[in-house]
This record gives sequence, structure tokens and C-alpha cells, in this order.
Amino acid sequence: MKKSGAWRLWLMAAAVFIFSGLSMAQTQNEESEETRWFSVDSLNEGLGETPEAVKRTTPREAVRSFLELTKKGEHAKAAHLLNLSEVPRAEQRKQGSQLARQLAEVLTRGEWLEVSSLSGRQDAAIEDPAGQHPQTGVPRRNLKLASLTAEGETYDIRLGRYRVDGEEPVWLISPDSISSVPLLYEEYGPSVFEEYIPERFNASLGVLKIWEWIAIPIFLLAVGLIGLATHYLVGLMARWLPSGSPTIFVEQIRIPMLLIVMSLVTQAVLDYAVSFSGAATTTFRVLLIAVLAWGGGAIALRLVDTIMLKMTRRLVEQDGAPQSREDRRLLTSLYALRRLIILIMVTVVSIYVLSKIQLFESMGLSLLASASVLTVLVGIAGQAVLGNILSSFQLSLAKPIRIGDLIEFEGQWCYVEGIFYTFIRLRVWNERRLIVPVTYFVSRSFENLSVKSTMEYRSLEMTLHLSADVQCLREKFLEYAQEEKDVIQHHKLSCYVTGQTEMAQTVVFYLMTSDPYSGWIAEMNVRERLMTFIRDNHPEWWPRSIMVVSQQDIALGEGTNSPPVTKSDRPDEGRQQ
Repeated sequence: MKKSGAWRLWLMAAAVFIFSGLSMAQTQNEESEETRWFSVDSLNEGLGETPEAVKRTTPREAVRSFLELTKKGEHAKAAHLLNLSEVPRAEQRKQGSQLARQLAEVLTRGEWLEVSSLSGRQDAAIEDPAGQHPQTGVPRRNLKLASLTAEGETYDIRLGRYRVDGEEPVWLISPDSISSVPLLYEEYGPSVFEEYIPERFNASLGVLKIWEWIAIPIFLLAVGLIGLATHYLVGLMARWLPSGSPTIFVEQIRIPMLLIVMSLVTQAVLDYAVSFSGAATTTFRVLLIAVLAWGGGAIALRLVDTIMLKMTRRLVEQDGAPQSREDRRLLTSLYALRRLIILIMVTVVSIYVLSKIQLFESMGLSLLASASVLTVLVGIAGQAVLGNILSSFQLSLAKPIRIGDLIEFEGQWCYVEGIFYTFIRLRVWNERRLIVPVTYFVSRSFENLSVKSTMEYRSLEMTLHLSADVQCLREKFLEYAQEEKDVIQHHKLSCYVTGQTEMAQTVVFYLMTSDPYSGWIAEMNVRERLMTFIRDNHPEWWPRSIMVVSQQDIALGEGTNSPPVTKSDRPDEGRQQ
């Protein structure tokens, strides 16, 4: 009895396991079908039988078939590629043909549709041999063809996979997309101007129509003339303004204003006057955004440049000496702002252009697969440039130098005139410009003579005869130094004998100056006045050469009329008799 009971339990468990497995398999099969297509009861019954010319097996085949049929004017056949489930059955034939025509115009004019980028598989699964995409091999039943804007709202044109029981699944334009076609047609449909174009010029010639090949050059010529007129008017405005910073600013924005006006006029014509095909419209709109962003950024840069030029003239160009630390800090911050504007402008425009040309949608998988290789190549090729840019931002943030600072770099006095992305411009004391790469500059030690205080303790040295009166020289030095306006802290003025030889002594005079450049001038002035005092009043204080002449040399000189022999012409080597 016990054995039979155990067998019954085993049979019941096996039955439960089998039935649960079948149930799970059926559930998974139903879920798999739901993810592969949309199940519907019927499709476009009001259109009749599907013509053989209509291909709907894959997304690429469906869109290509739709565009080819509408291009031939066979809109009734093209309606079979629309899901007209929201259109009454009696109206499907009439409205389907009209909606197909309108949708073809919208797709042709609204956005550049790259049919070859669509999937050629029936299930539209993503194919990625490298296996980098997270949804590789997963069937899809809903794809986006285009995203268009009308009246401030965004509408997607989507392609869906539908299946009627007992039939093969097909790809059709989704009902939601069909409902937005009339609104999009008002936005992207033919303009009033195109109603007067003869029918023979509406034929396609390549990616554009015949009339577009004629109209686009004329359109560009007209926009170019408007730009030249803007350039001339801005030039007149620069002449009317008073000379100075406003004139410089207006003169510098002539080309940016030219491009901005040309782009705005082009945008207005595309929006209200004429509508070109998607290839031309997409190209124009991408270029317009890039030109507008560049023009706006260029005007901002010119404004910052004008402010920096005015401050640079005041800080550096007037007398060659830097002024207050606050002004130098502000000017350095403006240079950093200039680089930030350039970086933002380039980044924003690049991202927009790449998104509009759908680079990452068509090449994203390949880029992801080779991301490491590209990173290495870009890193090697742009190492110097990227290093200079990062070092430039490091200087802007840490501010070890500022615009207008006086520095000593590799043995030369220089004023910092500009800190740019890849180089630093230094003005040497002799008015030459030294261009130094940023990475080279930060890797070398330099002395910033303006970082805390511009005061400098200077010294001048004079070599005089041992008979020179040091106290007299000290009094004259104090008198001359106190008369120099750039000599400060007079209590630190001093004079000392720092060395001597048999015939000479070294006298050093010390003075505190307001800044290195003015201190150098003050030092030269004091030196000249001391030399003048000694020359006019005590010429015997200058070092003298001692010559040792013997009686034999004198006799020999008298007999041969030759000069006496000089034993020594240096005070430290001579021997006094």
C-alpha cells in the first residue's frame, strides 16, 4: 500500500510539472508574439485587394515602396502602406489617397529620410556583430521614421508591424502618425509660390526637383546680396560712431552681422515663402543653426575682445607698467571668459550638427565597437593641443600669472599680454613679442614680480679708488635717491663698501623702488648723477692704471723713440713705486 501511494504522488507531481511547463510555454509564445507585432482584426478593408507593387514585408521595403509609388503619382496604391484603422471604411479609399499624397510631401520636405538606414529584416531586429548594443537580436514592432515640429509641437512619423490572424505581418504607417498628417502638411506642404510652377518643372532630378535646381542658386544669390548690403550698412555705422571702443567693436562685427542677417532671411524664406525638398531643407537648417550660433558667439567674443583691448591699453600699453592687481585679475578673467565662450559655442554647434545629420544613428554601433581605437588615435593626435588647452584653463583658475603681470621668464623681463588656448603672448622689455606654448610655460620656473607687491630692493655697484670718500658718496646718494619719485621707504637707503683690492674698492648703494621697471630707471638715474659728481668734482676717485718704468726703459725709449713698456694696466695687478 505504501508503494502504490508513493507512485501516485510521483504521477501527480509529473502531471503538474508537464501541465505547468505547457502553460508557461504557451504564455511565453503569446508574449513573444505580442512583442513581434500588433495583432488586429482587420487592415484597410475599404481599400480592396493589395496590389502586387506594394511591398510591406520589411521596414526598408515598405518605406521605399511608399516613396516610389507616390513619386509616380500612384497615391491610391501607396495608401495600402497606411494603417487607416481610424478612418471610416467607406472613406478609406478617398482619404487614403489624399493622406498618402500629403504624407509623401511631408516626408520629402520635412526631413531628409535615409531609407537605407532602415532595417531590412522582417522583425526589424538590430544587427550588431560585435554584440555591443544591449538590444541586439531583439524583435521590434515600432520604428520612428521622422520627428517634425508644427505649431510648437513635435509629431513623430512611426512605422508599425501589424498582423491579422491567419495572414503574414506587414509594416504600415501607424494610425497616430496618420492623424497628424493634415497638420504637418499645412506646415511642410507646398507654398503659394509653387502653385505657379509648371508641372514639367516639378519632376524630380536626383535628390531635388527641376525647379529647385534653378531656384536655389537664385535664392542664394539674393541672400548674398542682402548680406553684402548689411556689411556695407554696418561699415557706415562704424564711421558715424565716435572713434574709440564703439567704433572698433562695430567694425569687428561686420562679418558676424552679415552671416546672422543672411541666416535669418533664409530661415524666414523657408518658413513663409518657399519649401524645398528634405535634402535641401535639412542642409539649409543645419547650416543656419551653425551660422547663427557662430555669429552670436563671434559677436560675444568681439565684445569681450573690445573690453580686453581697452583694458590692455590702459594696463600694459600706456607706460609699459602694470597697474592695480584687481584690474589685472579682471582682465585675466575676461580672457578665461573668452575661451569659455569659444568652447561652449563649438560644443553646442557640434552636438546639434551631429544630431541633425543622425551620425550616431547610422554609425553609432560602429563607433561604439571601435571607441577604444578612436580614443587612442584622438589622444595621440591631439595630445599637444589638449595639453595646451587644459594648461590654459589651469592658469585661468589658479592665476599664477595675470594679464599685465611683470615676470622674469628665461632671463628676460616680460609683461603678460594674453593667455590663449594654446599659447601665451609675452611682451619683452624691448617691445618684441614672445609666443610661448602653454605647456612649455607651466613646465618652466618663472619669477612673477607682480604677484604680491611690485616693490623691489635694488642695488647699484661702483668700483672706485681707495682714496674715494665713502661718507661723501653716501650723502650724495641719499640726496639723489630721495629726489627720485619711484624710490620709496627712504629709511632703507644705505651705502656700504662690500669689497676691496690693492688699488680699488667696491661701493654698493641700496634703494627700495615701487616696481621693477621704475626701479631700474631710478637706479640708472642715480648712477648717472653719482658718476657726474665724481667726474666733475673728484676725478681722482676713479680707478687708475699703474705703470712701472725703469731707467733702462727710459733710455731705450729715448734712443728708439718707442713708448715705455707697461708692466700692468690693471689696478689689482700693478705695483706702486
